[in-house]
Amino acid sequence: MPEYPYATDPVFQMHRGGKIEVSSTIPVNGPADLSLAYTPGVARVCTAIADQPELAHTYTWVANTVAVVSDGTAVLGLGDIGPAAAMPVMEGKALLFKNFGGVDAVPICLACTDVDELVETVAALAPSFGGINLEDISAPRCFEVEDRLRARLDIPVFHDDQHGTAIVTLAALGNAARLTGRALSDLRAVVAGAGASGIAVAKILLSAGIGDVAVSDRKGLVYRGRDGLNPVKAELAEITNTAGLTGSTESALPGADVFIGLSGATVAESAIAAMAPGAIVFALSNPDPEIHPDVARAHARVVATGRSDFPNQINNVLAFPGVFRGALDVRAAQITEGMKLAAADAIATLIGDELTEDYVIPGPFDPRVAPAVAAAVATRARADGVARG
Repeated sequence: MPEYPYATDPVFQMHRGGKIEVSSTIPVNGPADLSLAYTPGVARVCTAIADQPELAHTYTWVANTVAVVSDGTAVLGLGDIGPAAAMPVMEGKALLFKNFGGVDAVPICLACTDVDELVETVAALAPSFGGINLEDISAPRCFEVEDRLRARLDIPVFHDDQHGTAIVTLAALGNAARLTGRALSDLRAVVAGAGASGIAVAKILLSAGIGDVAVSDRKGLVYRGRDGLNPVKAELAEITNTAGLTGSTESALPGADVFIGLSGATVAESAIAAMAPGAIVFALSNPDPEIHPDVARAHARVVATGRSDFPNQINNVLAFPGVFRGALDVRAAQITEGMKLAAADAIATLIGDELTEDYVIPGPFDPRVAPAVAAAVATRARADGVARG
């Protein structure tokens, strides 16, 4: 097909031929090198691994390689666009793994959406990798896929749409609370969006000790006893919204300390204006936040978005490269809740005394982030008893 209008578009030019490649780590310059890298020498390594499977972590790429797996059903804000169209995103994720964490990553887009088939396929691929990063799998299937793979595999399985977002949100919220002179336990939060990221954010905030959090979906607030809740939301209703609030997202905002938007919906300025003094607004939907940051800033002390053209960008790249770097470094069998909390604390701590309304979270190119997260995750993995190296 003709290239126009792509030929002169810099975005398409950057993506031409893909964004990643496989490169050799050793030279093959003659028969001697060939005999060591491939047959006959390679047979000795294969035999040793067959006798002692753990040697694969020393003598293959497994120890430093992650599979980035998607079925293309929830790609960015584009929705269910299929596996082929999802590949540029998965390539980009692999690029970020390498650039920020030194982790090799392979994008894998699967032409199946059935939960059983996804689990079986990823499990069959798992011996080739040291970890599995699930990406852009629609809710609620993503929860079951991750839970089943975590139970089945002895390597880290991490759905970044859930946990990467949750880690960075917690880091920023902890600093925002500190700036306003409050502890997390003093805060009441409202999360708009009960998809993968919204539910994960609510759960990590509870783990970190937030005062209360209510979550809403398209039908309004999730509460105990609400008709029509799927099993994931029914479980959420049991642990959130202790005040038993009902109605719309906006009806829960008067007096609330925190609003976190992960829904793609809009929120009226009047609802933000009704929040408690020193309000914190994280309008994270991309590219269009739930409320324009400049409008929110007129009523809130701290405002964050998912965009790079406003202060306080909540960007998953602050989390996943370091999380996997730390997990791989100690051969963690899984990524625990404690490891996620440690990652959030490591990110937040980097701000230190530089904390301001426009600087509650490090920028994505801060070179301190991935090493700090990796070290914290590795230390917590050992404390949680999941480290094997």
